[in-house]
This record gives sequence, structure tokens and C-alpha cells, in this order.
Amino acid sequence: MLATTQETNAYDTHHNALTGDGVRGNPDWLCSIRKAAFARFNELGFPTTRHEEWQYTNVAPIAREQFRIGVAGIVPTADELSTFSLEEDCAARLVFIDGRFSTVHSAVASLPDGVTVCSLAEAIVTDGSPVASFLAKHATYEDQAFTALNTALLEDGAFVHVRKGTVLERPIHLLYWSTAPEELAASLPRNLIVAEESSQLTVVETYAGANGSSYFTNTVTELIAQDNAVVDHYKINREGDRAQHIGHLQVHQTRDSNVTAHAMTFGGSLVRNDIGTVLDGEGGECTFNGLYMLKGSQHVDNHLLVDHAKPRCDSREIFKGILDDSSRGVFTGRIIVRKDAQKTDGKQTNQNLLLSDDAKADSKPQLEIFADDVKCTHGATIGQVDSDAMFYLQSRGLCKEAARNLLVYAFASDCVSRVRIDSLRSQIETLLFDRLLEGQRPGEAT
Repeated sequence: MLATTQETNAYDTHHNALTGDGVRGNPDWLCSIRKAAFARFNELGFPTTRHEEWQYTNVAPIAREQFRIGVAGIVPTADELSTFSLEEDCAARLVFIDGRFSTVHSAVASLPDGVTVCSLAEAIVTDGSPVASFLAKHATYEDQAFTALNTALLEDGAFVHVRKGTVLERPIHLLYWSTAPEELAASLPRNLIVAEESSQLTVVETYAGANGSSYFTNTVTELIAQDNAVVDHYKINREGDRAQHIGHLQVHQTRDSNVTAHAMTFGGSLVRNDIGTVLDGEGGECTFNGLYMLKGSQHVDNHLLVDHAKPRCDSREIFKGILDDSSRGVFTGRIIVRKDAQKTDGKQTNQNLLLSDDAKADSKPQLEIFADDVKCTHGATIGQVDSDAMFYLQSRGLCKEAARNLLVYAFASDCVSRVRIDSLRSQIETLLFDRLLEGQRPGEAT
């Protein structure tokens, strides 16, 4: 049972502004989607912990606030944003400030034929754009309130389209920066990534913002991988320490496609990552790789759904959590194997390392199998740093803190090593080491 929507005046106002007559960038098909999504959002309301899918995560801090959309603070400088840049030569770098495309901060190189990278707002009003064929077709909002809200109020984000047979060797970087103004502000980026038959691409989404101010990010990414397409997708959460972040990545795969999606979460006070794919063609493969490192009172909920709709598809999920202080990590992983999806091979693993007696982890792996010729496994562990390994390292001359940090890094290295972009992997390693040094206990040797 969902709670009824509380005051939604700010959302109502913005929705009315988007769906009014004569609004630029408001084609009839988009207006219809926005109206249907907003009606559904009002029916659903914000979820509560009485709803099974949200039983471990209380979004009351989001539901009770009146976040305003389009409120901007101080625009960041290029130096401030450079901290989040990739050192590699990117095919395109699109920057969004408070959910809106920033031409000043963005750069698009000379793209090969068959590749389109632009803001979604631009693509919507471009004649001949395929956006209408894909937008809101896979990230459905019928039973997901935050996706419904994002769809109802969608304005801008990134549109990436790689046509049949095109291989894009350089990554595309999408950077979302929240200025965290004094007023409570929300941004709702919407991304659409389409990889046509036999295409290849890499996309990095980075979410970041200033510390000390409360803001809300509600983002949705739809990723379509058609026959034989290969896509690497990265989502890096470096939101401010008081940010609230709800994100939904929905993938749709057809025959022989291969998608690897990484979710690395370091920032935010309340974070929910909904990640799902439908393997809708024989021979499809997907890998979901995740790492969350939490401190203070951070709460991060990773919710995964892999739907094996067709035969002979493989899926792999490995998510690891490192939890310190009074933080809480939640993992829910669900694999569905449909009746005709014979020869399915699915594996799901969640491991959690608690660095504090007050940290808490909840893990709920699930299998729903309706076929008989399948190979599916799942497993979950929650534990502390191995005392025998600590003793061994200390006996070899390492101090207690160095031994602990080495074991924590070894625990995380499996997820980190899967990152194929060198500078991004270095950024993640730096964040990991910085967090370990922050967590050093007073009085312990260094």
C-alpha cells in the first residue's frame, strides 16, 4: 500500500508549465506522456516502508519537503568541475547544471558518422529524431512513483544514439552538478541511450554537488541495446553529503547484446539505485557491478531486477558494500526466469563488510524460476574484517590501521578492477583511499 501524495504544489506548478498550450518543446506525444505519468504519480503517491519494495528505505524526508524545480545557485567554475573530469579524450562531455544542459561547460568532439550526442531537450524538437520511438517505453511508471514523477516533469538530460554497425571507441561523459542553493531544489535528469545493432559505446554518468546543502536528484536512464550491441555504462555517485538521490537505470536487450553496468556510490545521505534489465533476445549477456562505501548516517539502497525473458542468456551481479559508523546498506536482488527462458545462467552475489558495530546491512537475494533447464545461484554475506588476516598482517610489521585498510581495499578491488577506463578507476581508488583515511580511529598508529 502506498501513501497518498502529500502536498505537490511545486510539482503541480511545474507540470502545468510544461504541458500548457504553446510551450516550446512540447509535442503532443510528449505532452500525453507527461500527463499520464503525473496522473499515475498522484495515484501512487510516495512509497512508504509498508510497501515491500521499500521496506528498508524510508523516503519521508523527500515526501515531506516542497522541492522547487529550476532553482539555481552559484554556477560552478571549470576548475571545480575538472575534479570530476576524465583524463581520457572523450568523444563528448555534456554538463548539466541543476538538471539543465550547460553549453558553456560542455564539449562535443568531431563525432563519427552514425553518432548523435546532444541534450534531450534539443533532440525532442529536432525533426526526424527517434526520441519518440524510445522515450518512456522501457522505464515504465505504472508501479514506480519516482519514475512517474521524473517522466511527468522531464525536460532535459542526455540523448545518445549510436547507429547500426558504428563503434565509438572514446567514452561519452555525462556530468550532473547540483549547485545546492539556499532554497530546497530538485533536478530531474532524463537520459536516453540507444545502441543499434552491432554498435559499441561507453557512457559514464557522474552525479555530484556541493556539501552542506540539501537537494534532491531524481534521475532516470533508459538504455536500449539492440542485436549484438556492446555497451559499458558507469554511474558514479559523488553527491553532496546532504543530498537525496533516487536513480533508475532501465536496460532493454535483444539478441546477443552485451551490457555491463557499474554503480559506484560514495555520496549522498539517502540514495536509492533501481537497476533493471530485460533480456529480450536469445544469447544476451548482462553484468551488474556495484560498490558502495558509506560513512556517518548514510543510507544506500541498491535494488536490482534481471528479467530473463528469452532462452540462453547469461547474467552476473556482484555488489559489495563497505559500511562504517552508523551507516546502512541495503541490497535487494531479484532474478526472474520466464517459462520459455531455458538454458538461463544467472549468478548473484552481495557481500558486505562492516567496519563499525553500529553499521547495518540488509541483503535480500531472490530467485523466481519458471523454467526447468537453468543454472541460477545467489549468495549474500555480512561480516567484519577477518581477525586472523589482521593478526597475520600485523605480525608482518603493518600497523593495525594499515592492515585494516589493506584488507578493505582487497575486499573492494574485485569491483574496482572491473572499471575499464583508467582515469575513472584511478578516481574510484582515490575516493576509496580517502575514505579509509577519514575512517582512521583516533589514537591508532599510522
